[in-house]
Amino acid sequence: MSRIGKKPISIPSGVTVDVAGSVVRVKGPKGTLQHECVSGMRAVVAGQELRIELVDQNLKEGAALWGLTRALVQNMVRGVTEGFSKQLEINGVGFKAALQGSKLVVHVGFSHPVEYQLPDGIEATVEKNVITIRGIDRQRVGQAAAEIRNIKKPEPYKGKGIKYSDEVIRRKVGKVIKSAA
Repeated sequence: MSRIGKKPISIPSGVTVDVAGSVVRVKGPKGTLQHECVSGMRAVVAGQELRIELVDQNLKEGAALWGLTRALVQNMVRGVTEGFSKQLEINGVGFKAALQGSKLVVHVGFSHPVEYQLPDGIEATVEKNVITIRGIDRQRVGQAAAEIRNIKKPEPYKGKGIKYSDEVIRRKVGKVIKSAA
């Protein structure tokens, strides 16, 4: 039995949840998201609460995905009310980023600037050396941040590259020059 799957999801004011078959639609002030539940599960709305229930308690696959489904729906509710964001830092001499419409142009030491097309529903802002990715879908925000970080991963010797703001880079000691004595 899933401890997470059993918990009810509270629906804040201003958010509407529609359940049609196995599809859950969440509509809020920031937008609309939908998720199709795995077979063997159903969503039930009761007042200001939403519960994810197993249709058959004996199905092993359903029990394994019960908590996941509840967490995904909870993230949808949180996304349409608050939204999600990730921050990336650019470290390195001459490394910079700029927005050109819906493209993020990054100069990170290559012979050419790298252009990254932002996905639909994702916004980005650039302030000095910090890139902030925002959106209502948690998975898309995380995926866009990971793709931007993948342009130039931080290296362990000087720490140059693009990293998450809360990421700690384990630094390595470089070569030590011994004096000829």
